[in-house]
Amino acid sequence: MNIDRVRKQLEIDEGVVYEIYNDHLGYPTFGIGHLVRETDPEHDWVVGSFVSEERVQEAFEADLTVACSECSILYASDWDQFPDEVQEILVNMLFNLGRTRLNKFKKMNAALRNRDWNTAAIEGRDSLWYRQVSNRAERLMKRMENVNS
Repeated sequence: MNIDRVRKQLEIDEGVVYEIYNDHLGYPTFGIGHLVRETDPEHDWVVGSFVSEERVQEAFEADLTVACSECSILYASDWDQFPDEVQEILVNMLFNLGRTRLNKFKKMNAALRNRDWNTAAIEGRDSLWYRQVSNRAERLMKRMENVNS
């Protein structure tokens, strides 16, 4: 998996914001889609507070590490056998959805385990996620369709 390519894509998909803002659900967020947690130094900061580039990168690196680890857990022994392109797509999806929600893509995940990338893309499109983030989701599903085993 090309981590730099994943990073660049997530910067596009999530944006890069150097201040605290409320996401579409009203949760405090900053950087590259980093949801502020109770353990973060920014936990009590007000919306609009500046966050340094160094802190944005630090939080992103930690979030990306978690996303990769969570994919490895979710897909278990299949993960290392997936082509890099599939891994990159799934890390992007997990970064956006989290493991619990990505695990609910039962038909897509079954297709992935069968190495049926085309069916996985079809099933990925048949989701609330696809309707909510259609441009991002369509781009990812087109990439999935074009994977060569």
